[in-house]
Amino acid sequence: MTASTTPRTAAARSRVAVAGAIAVVGALLLSGCGDMRDKPGAGDESAGAPAGANAPLFDKLPKRIQASKVIKVGSDIAYPPIEFKKGGKSVGLDLDLGAALGKELGVKLEFNNSVFDALLTGMRSKRYDIAMSAMTDTKERQEGIDPKTGKKASEGVDFIDYFSAGASLYTKKGDTKGIKGWEDLCGKKIGVQRGTVSDNFAKGESKKCEESGKDPISIEAYDNDLEAQTRLKAGGVDAVSSDFPSAVYAAATSGGGKDFEIIGDQVAANPYGIAVGKDDAQLRDALKAALEAIIKNGAYEKVLKTWGVEAGAVKEVKINGGQ
Repeated sequence: MTASTTPRTAAARSRVAVAGAIAVVGALLLSGCGDMRDKPGAGDESAGAPAGANAPLFDKLPKRIQASKVIKVGSDIAYPPIEFKKGGKSVGLDLDLGAALGKELGVKLEFNNSVFDALLTGMRSKRYDIAMSAMTDTKERQEGIDPKTGKKASEGVDFIDYFSAGASLYTKKGDTKGIKGWEDLCGKKIGVQRGTVSDNFAKGESKKCEESGKDPISIEAYDNDLEAQTRLKAGGVDAVSSDFPSAVYAAATSGGGKDFEIIGDQVAANPYGIAVGKDDAQLRDALKAALEAIIKNGAYEKVLKTWGVEAGAVKEVKINGGQ
């Protein structure tokens, strides 16, 4: 949510991608690779074993990172299958990609759990070196623009784009409330994770409802996606929107696949990006080189296949490719 495969907007292509991903995620569930009942927890996790100066791209890193052999990563570890807790341990797509990147760079990527909308603030305050958390690369984030006001509110960041995903809708299985797509949400309640593309997209769709003389969408924003899912199960909202991989994972795994169903097609497809400070170009370029290396050597494809999200693979690594 890039430099990637063409965004999947056609209905037929979306349904194929969703069906394929659900099948793979279902297999992962049966093999014990994930369960939506897992709750996020605090604590730090590391990905990658430090090889130091012997690693292929170690010399590209800033001196401070070479000295510590650690890249501190801010991440909201509550977004299956991208990053989540399993048996008290952090797992997921980003953790596995972090391990592969760390191998090329010769350092550990240490994932630190935080609330999503505080990640960039934590990075700017130097608590983290980077943020990697299914974060969509947008012009607003690149330029530090507050989407609510349209005005610059903070320092922008650079993104290394590593995955492509749109926002998906899902409802309780067998209880869709007549929802077939976003156009059916006027006057209904939707749950989203605060500060995400789904949150902003829902606000835009709500305005369209009002402009057409219909009731607005009632938007309930939560700290994480799991809270929105709990609310949907309880009947407190009519639908939830989250990124395509998370929505597919929820539909395939929650309640053994009996809780939720995907509605309609993806919207607003854009790249996920690893966020790096504008003043940290050397670290940005080292990470870009590492991502290019794992795409070339096959480690990237292997990780995506593990989590059933090959449809979001990028072919070319771009800096700030989001719209």
